[in-house]
Amino acid sequence: MSSLRADCGSCFGLCCVAPAFAKSSDFAIDKPAGTACRNLLADFRCGIHENLRPQGFPGCTVFDCLGAGQQVAQVTYRGVSWRDAPETATEMFDVFAVMRQLHEILWYLTEASTKAPADDVSTALKDVENLTRATPKTLLDTDIDALRHRVRPLLARTSESLRAGIRGKKDHRGADLIGAKLRKAALRAANLRGTYLIGADLSGADLREADLLGADLRDANVRGADLTDALFLTQFQLNAARGDRTTHLPVGLTRPTHW
Repeated sequence: MSSLRADCGSCFGLCCVAPAFAKSSDFAIDKPAGTACRNLLADFRCGIHENLRPQGFPGCTVFDCLGAGQQVAQVTYRGVSWRDAPETATEMFDVFAVMRQLHEILWYLTEASTKAPADDVSTALKDVENLTRATPKTLLDTDIDALRHRVRPLLARTSESLRAGIRGKKDHRGADLIGAKLRKAALRAANLRGTYLIGADLSGADLREADLLGADLRDANVRGADLTDALFLTQFQLNAARGDRTTHLPVGLTRPTHW
Protein backbone atom coordinates (compact mmCIF):
# COMPACT_ATOMS: atom_id res chain seq x y z
CA MET A 1 0.00 0.00 0.00
CA SER A 2 2.99 2.33 -0.45
CA SER A 3 1.15 4.42 -3.07
CA LEU A 4 -1.59 4.99 -0.49
CA ARG A 5 0.76 6.64 1.99
CA ALA A 6 1.10 10.41 2.03
CA ASP A 7 4.33 11.69 0.48
CA CYS A 8 4.25 15.40 1.28
CA GLY A 9 7.54 16.01 -0.51
CA SER A 10 5.91 15.03 -3.82
CA CYS A 11 2.79 17.13 -3.30
CA PHE A 12 1.93 20.79 -3.82
CA GLY A 13 0.70 21.38 -0.28
CA LEU A 14 -2.83 20.61 -1.46
CA CYS A 15 -4.20 19.82 2.01
CA CYS A 16 -2.87 23.22 3.12
CA VAL A 17 -4.73 25.06 0.37
CA ALA A 18 -7.77 23.20 -0.94
CA PRO A 19 -9.93 22.74 2.21
CA ALA A 20 -11.37 25.45 4.43
CA PHE A 21 -10.29 25.70 8.09
CA ALA A 22 -12.60 27.02 10.77
CA LYS A 23 -10.93 28.56 13.82
CA SER A 24 -11.43 26.02 16.58
CA SER A 25 -9.54 23.69 18.90
CA ASP A 26 -8.23 22.00 15.73
CA PHE A 27 -7.11 25.10 13.82
CA ALA A 28 -5.79 28.40 15.16
CA ILE A 29 -7.14 30.40 12.21
CA ASP A 30 -10.01 30.71 9.79
CA LYS A 31 -8.92 29.82 6.26
CA PRO A 32 -11.19 29.92 3.20
CA ALA A 33 -11.15 27.00 0.76
CA GLY A 34 -8.67 27.51 -2.06
CA THR A 35 -6.50 29.90 -0.03
CA ALA A 36 -3.03 28.89 1.11
CA CYS A 37 -2.49 28.51 4.85
CA ARG A 38 -0.25 31.26 6.20
CA ASN A 39 2.23 28.58 7.30
CA LEU A 40 2.75 27.14 3.80
CA LEU A 41 6.24 27.92 2.46
CA ALA A 42 7.25 28.60 -1.13
CA ASP A 43 8.54 25.03 -1.52
CA PHE A 44 5.17 23.65 -0.28
CA ARG A 45 6.55 22.63 3.11
CA CYS A 46 4.86 23.59 6.35
CA GLY A 47 6.74 26.30 8.21
CA ILE A 48 5.66 25.00 11.63
CA HIS A 49 5.54 21.27 10.90
CA GLU A 50 7.46 20.32 14.03
CA ASN A 51 5.28 22.51 16.25
CA LEU A 52 1.79 22.16 14.78
CA ARG A 53 0.11 21.09 18.01
CA PRO A 54 1.71 23.69 20.31
CA GLN A 55 0.83 26.42 17.80
CA GLY A 56 -2.84 25.42 17.63
CA PHE A 57 -3.02 23.19 14.56
CA PRO A 58 -3.67 19.65 15.87
CA GLY A 59 -6.14 19.12 13.02
CA CYS A 60 -3.23 19.15 10.59
CA THR A 61 -1.51 16.31 12.44
CA VAL A 62 -4.64 14.18 12.17
CA PHE A 63 -5.36 14.58 8.46
CA ASP A 64 -4.04 11.96 6.05
CA CYS A 65 -4.64 12.11 2.29
CA LEU A 66 -3.79 8.41 1.73
CA GLY A 67 -1.44 9.39 -1.08
CA ALA A 68 -4.00 11.44 -3.00
CA GLY A 69 -1.84 14.56 -2.86
CA GLN A 70 1.15 13.17 -4.71
CA GLN A 71 -1.13 11.36 -7.17
CA VAL A 72 -2.80 14.63 -8.16
CA ALA A 73 0.49 16.52 -8.22
CA GLN A 74 2.68 14.05 -10.07
CA VAL A 75 0.24 12.01 -12.17
CA THR A 76 -2.88 14.07 -12.86
CA TYR A 77 -1.00 17.36 -13.32
CA ARG A 78 2.39 15.91 -14.28
CA GLY A 79 4.40 17.90 -11.75
CA VAL A 80 3.06 21.35 -12.70
CA SER A 81 1.83 23.08 -9.55
CA TRP A 82 -1.06 25.47 -9.02
CA ARG A 83 1.52 28.17 -8.42
CA ASP A 84 3.21 27.49 -11.76
CA ALA A 85 -0.13 27.33 -13.57
CA PRO A 86 -2.64 29.42 -11.56
CA GLU A 87 -5.38 28.75 -14.12
CA THR A 88 -5.45 25.11 -12.95
CA ALA A 89 -5.74 25.92 -9.24
CA THR A 90 -9.50 25.70 -8.72
CA GLU A 91 -9.78 22.56 -10.82
CA MET A 92 -6.80 20.97 -9.09
CA PHE A 93 -8.27 21.56 -5.65
CA ASP A 94 -11.58 20.00 -6.73
CA VAL A 95 -9.75 17.04 -8.23
CA PHE A 96 -7.85 16.57 -4.97
CA ALA A 97 -11.14 16.21 -3.07
CA VAL A 98 -12.26 13.49 -5.50
CA MET A 99 -8.88 11.74 -5.44
CA ARG A 100 -8.86 11.63 -1.64
CA GLN A 101 -12.12 9.67 -1.72
CA LEU A 102 -10.86 7.36 -4.46
CA HIS A 103 -7.73 6.59 -2.46
CA GLU A 104 -9.82 5.79 0.59
CA ILE A 105 -11.83 3.32 -1.50
CA LEU A 106 -8.56 1.92 -2.86
CA TRP A 107 -7.28 1.43 0.68
CA TYR A 108 -10.32 -0.69 1.54
CA LEU A 109 -10.26 -2.68 -1.70
CA THR A 110 -6.53 -3.34 -1.41
CA GLU A 111 -7.03 -4.72 2.10
CA ALA A 112 -9.98 -6.83 0.97
CA SER A 113 -8.04 -8.16 -2.02
CA THR A 114 -5.08 -9.06 0.19
CA LYS A 115 -7.02 -10.74 3.00
CA ALA A 116 -9.84 -12.41 1.06
CA PRO A 117 -9.04 -12.48 -2.67
CA ALA A 118 -12.04 -12.59 -5.01
CA ASP A 119 -12.51 -11.87 -8.71
CA ASP A 120 -15.08 -9.11 -8.22
CA VAL A 121 -12.90 -7.40 -5.62
CA SER A 122 -9.88 -7.56 -7.97
CA THR A 123 -11.96 -6.13 -10.82
CA ALA A 124 -13.21 -3.26 -8.67
CA LEU A 125 -9.68 -2.59 -7.46
CA LYS A 126 -8.33 -2.37 -11.01
CA ASP A 127 -11.21 -0.13 -12.08
CA VAL A 128 -10.55 2.34 -9.27
CA GLU A 129 -6.80 2.25 -9.87
CA ASN A 130 -7.41 3.11 -13.54
CA LEU A 131 -9.73 5.91 -12.50
CA THR A 132 -7.03 7.51 -10.36
CA ARG A 133 -4.96 7.88 -13.53
CA ALA A 134 -7.77 9.56 -15.47
CA THR A 135 -8.00 13.14 -16.73
CA PRO A 136 -9.23 15.94 -14.46
CA LYS A 137 -12.54 16.06 -16.34
CA THR A 138 -13.14 12.34 -15.92
CA LEU A 139 -12.29 12.55 -12.25
CA LEU A 140 -14.64 15.46 -11.67
CA ASP A 141 -17.41 13.63 -13.53
CA THR A 142 -17.01 10.55 -11.31
CA ASP A 143 -20.06 9.56 -9.28
CA ILE A 144 -18.38 8.74 -5.97
CA ASP A 145 -21.66 7.75 -4.32
CA ALA A 146 -22.34 5.20 -7.07
CA LEU A 147 -18.82 3.84 -6.73
CA ARG A 148 -19.21 3.45 -2.98
CA HIS A 149 -22.55 1.71 -3.58
CA ARG A 150 -20.77 -0.78 -5.84
CA VAL A 151 -17.92 -1.41 -3.43
CA ARG A 152 -19.87 -1.52 -0.15
CA PRO A 153 -21.25 -5.09 -0.53
CA LEU A 154 -17.82 -6.39 -1.52
CA LEU A 155 -16.29 -5.02 1.65
CA ALA A 156 -19.21 -6.27 3.77
CA ARG A 157 -18.79 -9.77 2.35
CA THR A 158 -15.06 -9.64 3.02
CA SER A 159 -15.68 -8.59 6.59
CA GLU A 160 -18.22 -11.34 7.21
CA SER A 161 -15.86 -13.92 5.73
CA LEU A 162 -12.88 -12.86 7.85
CA ARG A 163 -14.90 -12.68 11.09
CA ALA A 164 -17.03 -15.77 10.49
CA GLY A 165 -15.17 -18.23 12.68
CA ILE A 166 -15.04 -16.06 15.80
CA ARG A 167 -17.73 -16.67 18.40
CA GLY A 168 -19.52 -14.09 20.49
CA LYS A 169 -18.82 -11.15 18.21
CA LYS A 170 -20.92 -8.09 18.91
CA ASP A 171 -22.81 -5.95 16.40
CA HIS A 172 -22.59 -2.23 17.21
CA ARG A 173 -22.85 -1.06 13.61
CA GLY A 174 -23.75 2.63 13.47
CA ALA A 175 -24.32 2.76 17.24
CA ASP A 176 -23.92 5.91 19.33
CA LEU A 177 -21.12 4.99 21.73
CA ILE A 178 -19.85 8.53 22.22
CA GLY A 179 -17.97 8.67 25.52
CA ALA A 180 -18.78 5.01 26.25
CA LYS A 181 -16.87 3.24 29.02
CA LEU A 182 -15.41 0.28 27.15
CA ARG A 183 -12.17 -0.22 29.04
CA LYS A 184 -10.88 -3.77 28.43
CA ALA A 185 -14.07 -4.55 26.50
CA ALA A 186 -14.24 -7.83 24.60
CA LEU A 187 -14.82 -6.49 21.10
CA ARG A 188 -12.93 -9.04 19.07
CA ALA A 189 -14.43 -9.30 15.57
CA ALA A 190 -17.15 -6.81 16.52
CA ASN A 191 -19.01 -4.97 13.79
CA LEU A 192 -18.21 -1.32 14.52
CA ARG A 193 -18.92 0.04 11.05
CA GLY A 194 -19.89 3.68 11.21
CA THR A 195 -20.02 3.53 15.00
CA TYR A 196 -19.65 6.80 16.91
CA LEU A 197 -16.80 6.22 19.34
CA ILE A 198 -15.87 9.85 19.91
CA GLY A 199 -14.15 10.18 23.29
CA ALA A 200 -14.89 6.55 24.16
CA ASP A 201 -12.61 4.77 26.61
CA LEU A 202 -11.30 1.76 24.69
CA SER A 203 -8.13 1.43 26.72
CA GLY A 204 -7.03 -2.19 26.89
CA ALA A 205 -9.97 -3.29 24.72
CA ASP A 206 -9.67 -6.35 22.50
CA LEU A 207 -10.37 -5.03 19.01
CA ARG A 208 -8.67 -7.79 17.07
CA GLU A 209 -10.38 -8.40 13.72
CA ALA A 210 -13.01 -5.75 14.56
CA ASP A 211 -14.55 -4.09 11.50
CA LEU A 212 -13.85 -0.38 11.95
CA LEU A 213 -14.83 0.89 8.51
CA GLY A 214 -15.99 4.48 8.95
CA ALA A 215 -15.96 4.33 12.76
CA ASP A 216 -15.45 7.77 14.33
CA LEU A 217 -12.49 7.41 16.69
CA ARG A 218 -11.88 11.08 17.40
CA ASP A 219 -10.33 11.41 20.88
CA ALA A 220 -11.10 7.75 21.61
CA ASN A 221 -8.67 6.34 24.19
CA VAL A 222 -7.00 3.31 22.58
CA ARG A 223 -4.05 3.13 24.95
CA GLY A 224 -3.14 -0.51 25.43
CA ALA A 225 -5.91 -1.59 23.03
CA ASP A 226 -5.25 -4.51 20.70
CA LEU A 227 -6.04 -3.47 17.12
CA THR A 228 -4.15 -6.38 15.58
CA ASP A 229 -5.77 -7.33 12.25
CA ALA A 230 -8.54 -4.75 12.74
CA LEU A 231 -10.42 -4.43 9.46
CA PHE A 232 -10.59 -1.32 7.27
CA LEU A 233 -8.86 0.95 9.78
CA THR A 234 -7.15 3.95 8.18
CA GLN A 235 -4.26 6.13 9.28
CA PHE A 236 -6.67 9.05 9.48
CA GLN A 237 -8.79 7.24 12.09
CA LEU A 238 -5.71 6.22 14.04
CA ASN A 239 -4.32 9.77 14.02
CA ALA A 240 -7.60 11.06 15.47
CA ALA A 241 -7.51 8.64 18.41
CA ARG A 242 -5.39 8.80 21.57
CA GLY A 243 -3.00 5.90 21.91
CA ASP A 244 0.48 5.13 23.17
CA ARG A 245 3.35 2.71 22.73
CA THR A 246 1.27 -0.11 24.24
CA THR A 247 -1.40 0.13 21.53
CA HIS A 248 -1.11 -2.85 19.19
CA LEU A 249 -1.52 -1.75 15.57
CA PRO A 250 -2.42 -3.58 12.37
CA VAL A 251 0.37 -4.19 9.89
CA GLY A 252 0.63 -1.30 7.45
CA LEU A 253 -0.32 1.48 9.86
CA THR A 254 2.09 3.81 11.64
CA ARG A 255 2.05 4.90 15.27
CA PRO A 256 1.23 8.64 15.21
CA THR A 257 4.11 10.82 16.36
CA HIS A 258 1.83 12.83 18.68
CA TRP A 259 0.83 9.79 20.77
